[in-house]
Amino acid sequence: MNRSDPLFPTFVVGSLPRPQWVRDLIEDRKAGRVSEEEADRLLDDVVPSAIRMQERAGVDYISDGEWRRESYVKVFTEAVDGFTNDLVSSGGTSSFTHLMYPAVTSRISTRRSMAAGEVEFMRKHTDSKIIVAIPSPYTVGRRMWSADHSTGAYPTREEFVEACVPIINEELLRLAALGADMIQIDDPWLGLLVDPDYREKEGIHDVDHEIEVTVTSMNRAVAGLEDVPLSVHFCHAHFNRQHGTKGPYDLIIGALGDMNVDRFAMELATPDAGGIDVLKDFPKDKTLGLGVVDHTDPHIETPEEVVTRTEAAMEYVPKERLTLNPDCGFSPSSVNPMDFDEAYMKLSALGRGAALLRDKYGD
Repeated sequence: MNRSDPLFPTFVVGSLPRPQWVRDLIEDRKAGRVSEEEADRLLDDVVPSAIRMQERAGVDYISDGEWRRESYVKVFTEAVDGFTNDLVSSGGTSSFTHLMYPAVTSRISTRRSMAAGEVEFMRKHTDSKIIVAIPSPYTVGRRMWSADHSTGAYPTREEFVEACVPIINEELLRLAALGADMIQIDDPWLGLLVDPDYREKEGIHDVDHEIEVTVTSMNRAVAGLEDVPLSVHFCHAHFNRQHGTKGPYDLIIGALGDMNVDRFAMELATPDAGGIDVLKDFPKDKTLGLGVVDHTDPHIETPEEVVTRTEAAMEYVPKERLTLNPDCGFSPSSVNPMDFDEAYMKLSALGRGAALLRDKYGD
């Protein structure tokens, strides 16, 4: 991690709830009712407020709230040619069923950077450390490949995942060169694998093979990244306060040590994640991004609750390898109906809890 970090540095996972007018603007941009240039002009005026909110909350590593994005994973399809919009239903729980995603329908190629503009904008508007996220090859493959629509371009999902690897690697190298203080690779589909109901629904019969695909594609995607810390985030996915899956991470925890990254941001505050005893097997050479704020729970954590959750994790992971974050981004999809003020209060509790921990455990 960065040497200038304090003890228990605090992070956002990425997304923040968007004001309704920003959500409408993203939908209008997608439908072509507003040009990309006009949307950028308007968003340039409002994104600094997302930055200032995180600074006021006392977060050490901030994002732009991902307010420019329709979703954490569609950012890939917005920058890469080869996709057709709204072909794949998100499925899952009833709250997810109305969401539609693109499917890959022809061979993919980079059209523009996914997040370079976000990094450049943040560098001009904050002195804080910045974190920027892009989706993993495996998550793009699970989300955007469809047997009904994609086999003409990529006969198998694995071939599509392989095609995503060099595009993501190129993007990671670009973001590192622009000076991102940490790059996050979102891989929630790794976390979903722990739920047997999800595996049955998706027809996954060899989970060890899926984990191997995740690790192999991740390591190829991060090749050559040496000058910036890399973080992987996984979770149980969520929409409108409901998780898409449930279950402890025992099935995947052993694979984390095989990934060539520095940090794992794990959803652990929610009961749906099954408890923190899984951390007994957390790799000894990695940093933990401990989820201490449950973004799906309307209850606003107190700083003392943040301390209690952190101290429980310290039974397994030493303080020097602990960072703190919410369980997930507050609104990975722009249409996710979450509350901005609630997110601010939860992040403020995160910041104040970290301050209490530093007073208690600092040298």
